[in-house]
Amino acid sequence: MLHRLFVPSGYDASKKYPLVLWLHGAAGRGSDNRLQISEGNTRGTHVWTTPENQAKYHAFVLAPEVSSTKAWARPHANTPAISIRLALEILDAVEKQYSIDAGRVYVAGQSMGGEGVWAALAAAPGKFAAAVALCGYGFEDQIAVDAKTPVWIFQGEADPIVPVENARRWVRALRAAGGNPKYTEVPGWGHNVWEQAFADPELVRWLFANHRE
Repeated sequence: MLHRLFVPSGYDASKKYPLVLWLHGAAGRGSDNRLQISEGNTRGTHVWTTPENQAKYHAFVLAPEVSSTKAWARPHANTPAISIRLALEILDAVEKQYSIDAGRVYVAGQSMGGEGVWAALAAAPGKFAAAVALCGYGFEDQIAVDAKTPVWIFQGEADPIVPVENARRWVRALRAAGGNPKYTEVPGWGHNVWEQAFADPELVRWLFANHRE
């Protein structure tokens, strides 16, 4: 699986660094190792690497690329999609090569990548300190395990691809399972709710404030 890795400037192996795993949307699929960090996925990959955020958090960013015929997740499957397994294997390799803080590993994704976020949380229980899921379907057979991780969910009220009622129902299910997800529903906004999400400075602060014991 092709992937890009952002290494913080001045990396020091004697220190521990947080890492964000980015799961791109369907428009990021390909074989050029570029689409997953550009165009519609620019904000999702670059918000963590701005000079301001790097000065505060010094985070790695890992951005794998799914091929044009694949997806991150398969709804209602008993095993995670091969794409998620490969992404998690790459993450494991990065953690072995670099000094990554195991208590500050995060996952974020939009649209198809939002589905991937839920699949990643289910495939690697307890791995991630927190997650950001943008306009992506969740899967009923994964509610119990997904509810255990702090997640901020963003959804456009007028999304024609992922209906808002689906997101509302998913949030209710997570809360009924004991979770406490943050939920932001943007009135009148369509599928590209990530434009609103990554314009909110509180998002980055919230994500990095979560630490796993």
